[in-house]
Amino acid sequence: MKFCRYKDNDQVKVGAVDKDGKVRDLSEHIARLDAETLANTGKMSDLAKVDVAGLPTVAGNPQLTVPWEGISQFVCIGLNYGEHAAEGGLPIPEEPVIFLKGVSAVSGPYDRIVQPRNSTKMDWEVELGIVIGKSASYLAEDEADGAIAGYCVVNDVSERSFQMATSQWTKGKCCPTFGPLGPWLVTADEIDDPQNLPMWLDVNGVRMQDGNTADMIFGIRRLVSEVSHYMTLNPGDVIATGTPAGVGFGKKPNPIWLKPGDVVELGIGGLGVQRQTVVALNDSGLAR
Repeated sequence: MKFCRYKDNDQVKVGAVDKDGKVRDLSEHIARLDAETLANTGKMSDLAKVDVAGLPTVAGNPQLTVPWEGISQFVCIGLNYGEHAAEGGLPIPEEPVIFLKGVSAVSGPYDRIVQPRNSTKMDWEVELGIVIGKSASYLAEDEADGAIAGYCVVNDVSERSFQMATSQWTKGKCCPTFGPLGPWLVTADEIDDPQNLPMWLDVNGVRMQDGNTADMIFGIRRLVSEVSHYMTLNPGDVIATGTPAGVGFGKKPNPIWLKPGDVVELGIGGLGVQRQTVVALNDSGLAR
């Protein structure tokens, strides 16, 4: 199923997306799509049996938000595509590069990206997100699939001047709105081969990234297994699996940086499309 969450006046409701891309109201079957729900195999199995085409259509153009609640950890993998490592002049990693993005960075798929104060080198990264469906520690690779609830599109927005100021990347990854997720959480059974999905990103209508998850250095099962050896993965957690070549800092001879007014669109086959507009932060700390 393709789950989403949408705003209905002062409420956030759970929806399902039909084969034509229309949002259907799923709230008669589920009040919240959260970590507890994702971990409830019986409930998820019941939801999978719902006839999406028979659900009420949500009128108009509903405002979609983050597709699920309860993200306790936003885990990211760096340099997981060979050409991306090359464009940064960095060696191919011998094992996965793991870092964390603050959950305060999480935002909806169509929310604005807010340029933080003192930002000069804001960048984009389209990534496949793995959504965890059960508590997991010390998984073998052949056990990884059982921990995956589904997949989503991630934009790992980065401020490179902050990121490269020290050997640790956290400062450049955690600013508010730097983690758009969605528009959907697509359950694992809906994706025939998550290791062969086209992915792309445009800035102001110009194609910047054009890749495929088949080009990952470390595949999905390896990543879930690897991360579970160094932290306990919880239901609702997300692992962003790295980005292909074409980010702003890799553009030669002159890097390209996001600025207020820019429009970023990105998508992954079968997982939907995001769209964000970059806005500035004024002196009062409000977006404008």
